[in-house]
Amino acid sequence: MIYEKEIIYGTPEHEEMINLRNRILREPLGLIFSDEDLKKEKKDFLLCCCNEKNDKIVGCCVLTPLNDSVLQLRQMAVESFRQRKGVGAGVLLFAEKVAKKNHYKYIYLHARKEAVGFYEKFGYNIVSDEFIEVGIPHYEMLKNIED
Repeated sequence: MIYEKEIIYGTPEHEEMINLRNRILREPLGLIFSDEDLKKEKKDFLLCCCNEKNDKIVGCCVLTPLNDSVLQLRQMAVESFRQRKGVGAGVLLFAEKVAKKNHYKYIYLHARKEAVGFYEKFGYNIVSDEFIEVGIPHYEMLKNIED
């Protein structure tokens, strides 16, 4: 079983989250986080799903406010051994819940081409042509989360 929680910037949990994102998203592309990249997260919502047995983070994402009504979902990552087992869905649904609780109307994201189908299952729509980011194809996607 997993549970969701928001974590605080600069804590050991934040470091654990960075390590997961680094392993799943950055290292396979030969990229690393800069200190500047990470400092930008001070005002973001840092969200994760944890394993109830050992409290380890198994999935996470960052929500960055773009304006008063739009959050950008970034850095969504799930441990390799937990992929395709509902953790990503848990992270995404928790992100939407946090966004609604904080009165945002839209979630915007840059989806890797291979992940577009996942986001479409949750009501996200492609709103751009394909573009290259961090060396791989992406699409901009958007969802209106107002009830």
